[in-house]
Amino acid sequence: MSDEETTSEAPPSLNDWNAQVIEEFRANNGVLGGPFAGATVLLLHTNGAKSGLPRVNPVMYLPKETAMYVFASKAGAPNSPDWYYNLLANPHVIVEVGGETFEAVATPLEGETRDTVYAEQAALSPQFAEYQTKTPRVIPVVELVRV
Repeated sequence: MSDEETTSEAPPSLNDWNAQVIEEFRANNGVLGGPFAGATVLLLHTNGAKSGLPRVNPVMYLPKETAMYVFASKAGAPNSPDWYYNLLANPHVIVEVGGETFEAVATPLEGETRDTVYAEQAALSPQFAEYQTKTPRVIPVVELVRV
């Protein structure tokens, strides 16, 4: 795959880092080392909101009974990551988790439902609580449901 197909719309240094994470993810059936060792990570495929080009981003997720939840934290940056705007423009996504790939529909959560899921993620991964304190925006939580 070309860089356009395997990376986000981020700056080159982040694209290079994402490409390395994606390569490791695929080589090890979704198991990552380094800063992601033991973390639940999936690869989220979106189409660029402006370009329409395919994008792939490694994203931490929270697995639940009938869905998976991803968090547009961008480490507490003032704006959401590009992949979030991409899925708002086209909620039909592809998910790679472990050695499995499937289509899903992405739906942002709101209100109490969003708050409950985010709190659960923050309890499991405390950096998410820190991310929310760094930004005035409410970090989006997105439900991924397999189609």
